[in-house]
Amino acid sequence: LASDGEADERYAPTPAFDDWCELPPAERWTVLVRAWLPATRTSGLVGEQDAKARTLSALGPDLDRSAAPEVRRRVLELLAALPEGGSPDAEAVLDRLAWERPVRGTSDLRTRLARWALTEAEVLGVTGRGALSGPGRALLAHEDPTPLLAPLLPEPVDHVLLQADLTAVAPGPLRRPLGDTLAVLADVESKGGATVYRFTPGSVRRALDAGHAAADLHAFLKEHSRTPVPQPLAYLIDDVARRHGHLRVGAASSYVRCDDDAMLGEILADKRSAGLGLRRLAPTVLAAQAEPTTLLEGLRAMGYAPAAESLTGDVLVARADAHRAPARSAPVPVPDGPPVPDATLLTAAVRAIRAGDLAATAVRKEPTPSTGTPGELPRTSAAETLATVQAAALTGSAVWIGYVNADGAASQRVIAPVRVEGGFVTGYDHTADEVRTYALHRITGVAELAEDQV
Repeated sequence: LASDGEADERYAPTPAFDDWCELPPAERWTVLVRAWLPATRTSGLVGEQDAKARTLSALGPDLDRSAAPEVRRRVLELLAALPEGGSPDAEAVLDRLAWERPVRGTSDLRTRLARWALTEAEVLGVTGRGALSGPGRALLAHEDPTPLLAPLLPEPVDHVLLQADLTAVAPGPLRRPLGDTLAVLADVESKGGATVYRFTPGSVRRALDAGHAAADLHAFLKEHSRTPVPQPLAYLIDDVARRHGHLRVGAASSYVRCDDDAMLGEILADKRSAGLGLRRLAPTVLAAQAEPTTLLEGLRAMGYAPAAESLTGDVLVARADAHRAPARSAPVPVPDGPPVPDATLLTAAVRAIRAGDLAATAVRKEPTPSTGTPGELPRTSAAETLATVQAAALTGSAVWIGYVNADGAASQRVIAPVRVEGGFVTGYDHTADEVRTYALHRITGVAELAEDQV
């Protein structure tokens, strides 16, 4: 599987996939598990997120883990050490691995890799119901598991059993040519020991789209069915084939229309029109792969005088107007420098500077000699804080507080409380020069201002 390298990137099988499909089933399994065992790519990570919170996709990068091969092999070695048929509990295997390699820290990558290894081994058939299979033991011992697996696989069959309810039963795995054609002609309805296919109008149309004619489909079913072809299935194929292809859809970039079909025939016969990709759709219509402008220039170079037409068939009139951009508003001129401040701006600036100076230089009234130096956040009990701000609200005086906001940032402020209620104090903040509300439980402490600051 690889990228096709186009701008609109898509992934598709490589030619190696077709070679792999040609191998017998046992050899296909051997190639698959021999690639899985040493692979560093870890499918269990699909759907998780990387360090940049991007979802890891199945075909994307960042799915390789260097520890995956070692953990995968160690899990199989633990199973191989048991008697044949031994099927330990998955948690017991994980506990043994954890005992062998104690995890440092909280990383559990090895445990997750081991759990994924157990699941993948069961899906691939390396284990069965938790026990290591015979081919799995050969794989672990670097032996060829193909001879052990081949006798256990059913032989591909080259026939199906058609039924009157528009289904076909494949009594075993189908040979590749038969399986490929039947997969196009019918839809898989169920799988198991036998595969059931159902024929529908859509599936028959799909086969006709793939290039099979109705006669080819009748012959194919008659050749590969051990039962007669049911009449309802034959009618279904004929009915879909009767209506198939009456409408045709193709791609064309432009067209040429002319009432003189002889002139169109002349254009088609001219070697100079080869690069335009012309094709006659009707006696008076040619389809072209070239763009309309290129088609006009090409026909004019050949000596013709074509005219362009609109979607409604009207002739387009080419005016000599100059090309113009869409209308838009004029950009606002960028001044050379900042605007000249007016009186209002200067007054607000002076007020803000003075409020900041007051908050930064305010000297609090020291209640006790043990209080810290000025400039530190005040520390008072909740009762003292409430009593001080209530007294300041009654007297209309300012106080100095330490405050910690919701982000944990501490600051010092000078406020004049006007209301204290509901666990909040509202007052004029000299630092911000506006009225603000503060939560009492976020006030670290409060102190009255010195007499000369009031």
